[in-house]
Amino acid sequence: MTHRDHGTPGPHSHPASRGGHHHHGHDHAPGDFNRAFLIGVVLNVGFVVAEVVFGLISGSLALLSDAGHNASDVLGLLLAWGAAALAARGATARRTFGFRRATILAALASAVLLFMAVGVIAWEAVRRTMDPQPVEGMTVVVVAAIGVVINGLTAALFHSGKDHDLNLRGAYLHMAADAAVSLGVVVTGVVILRTGWFWIDPAISLVVVLVILVGTWGLFRDSFDLAVDAVPRGIDPAQVEQYLASLAGVESVHDLHIWGMSTTETALTAHLVMPRGATDGGFLNRVRKGLEDRFHIHHATLQVEAGDERYPCPEAEHCG
Repeated sequence: MTHRDHGTPGPHSHPASRGGHHHHGHDHAPGDFNRAFLIGVVLNVGFVVAEVVFGLISGSLALLSDAGHNASDVLGLLLAWGAAALAARGATARRTFGFRRATILAALASAVLLFMAVGVIAWEAVRRTMDPQPVEGMTVVVVAAIGVVINGLTAALFHSGKDHDLNLRGAYLHMAADAAVSLGVVVTGVVILRTGWFWIDPAISLVVVLVILVGTWGLFRDSFDLAVDAVPRGIDPAQVEQYLASLAGVESVHDLHIWGMSTTETALTAHLVMPRGATDGGFLNRVRKGLEDRFHIHHATLQVEAGDERYPCPEAEHCG
């Protein structure tokens, strides 16, 4: 059997006696989430416009900074929505895995855009801290309170999918964080009304920056790892190798690769040295099911080798 995959997805050849390839349906964002994305985008676009208008009227940097953050989240929702639609498309002769990786690229792009927005907000907040400007506290309170409701409702739309998809989890966490940030802006308006401390407005903007940075770092780290074919978070490659090596008839394991095909699917390739061969016809199916049940690895490609020293596997010299 020939094996040409060394960590990057590509076509495979699987004679029945040597390897196994399980074909099954892959989970992408369910159709119900199309409606969630649509409602979330419409609600948040309307709120961004309102925040910009009333932020300019009231002179509130907290409102304008939150508007910038929400605008980035709208773009993130659009990216995630488009990526989910692409991922649902079928494979082709050229794109043998379809467009599943679009979900990873969308999450990474969303994180980068958020970092850019944070830089702009932080710069303006520092400038305003040195030169506080008058702010209409009541306007800030009313608009931000509306934001708490809108962001909370949007977060609820993605609650059921947050545990199964990095994109949906990212949308949920961003919207939940936005609700918390908007609540902080409400506090800003109340403090200004009671004390007249205009400096609190840029100060809260810096807090907004910190909240965004904390939430965005996790998204950036996970999406970047998936983009460079790192082992997905939550899977211990040593445990996977130990499981494969413990199988009856397996003498050793090498050329083991584990990577994310999308934000919801994980793939694996491995060479199993079995001097007596996989005599049981159901062996590969049981291994595949074990990988899926134990490690949530959905797409396993296995190569069985006899371990004959006359025909050494070249990959064995470079992989443990």
